[in-house]
Amino acid sequence: MADDNLNTAAGCRFSIGTKSGADTEALYKADVYVEVGEIEDLGEFGDTFSSVTFTSLRDGRVRKYKGTADAGDLTLTVGLDNGDAGQASLKVAHKDRSKGDYNIKITLNDGDTDAVPPVLPTTFYMRGKVMNNTVAAGAADNVVRRNVTIGINSDILEVLPAPVTP
Repeated sequence: MADDNLNTAAGCRFSIGTKSGADTEALYKADVYVEVGEIEDLGEFGDTFSSVTFTSLRDGRVRKYKGTADAGDLTLTVGLDNGDAGQASLKVAHKDRSKGDYNIKITLNDGDTDAVPPVLPTTFYMRGKVMNNTVAAGAADNVVRRNVTIGINSDILEVLPAPVTP
C-alpha cells in the first residue's frame, strides 16, 4: 500500500538543549536535551528563500533568483504544565537575553522499532532563540495553553531514518 510509509504526528517530540553552538551531527548529538511535555502542535519549520528579481531591458523578461534563506519561526502550542522540566527550560531560554542560540532537537514518529534491524526515526537539529512565550487561557472549556515561538537562526540538519546495526 502507498500509505504504509506515512505516519501521524502523535509521538513526535521536541527538546531544547544548551547554547553549545553545535553545527554538526556529532556536536548536536553530544548535547544534553530536555524534552518538552504536553505539546499539542509542533508548527512548521524549514528554509524559505527570498526572491531576487532582475528585469532585462533587452528581452523584457523577469529573471528570478534565490536570495537569502530564512528557516523561519517554529511555534509550539503546549498544554501549560508548570511542573514540566522542558517547559521550564523554555521559560529560562525566553528570559535569556544573552548572545547565543539554544540547540533544538525534533524527533518525528517515523521510526520502526519492530523492524529487523530497527529503524531510528527522522531527527532534525537546529539552533534558535525563544522569542515568544505567551499564555492562552481561552474560554471555560479550554485547556490553558502556552504558545512558544522559536526564531531559527541556523541551517536545519535532517538525520534520516536509518537501520540500527547490532
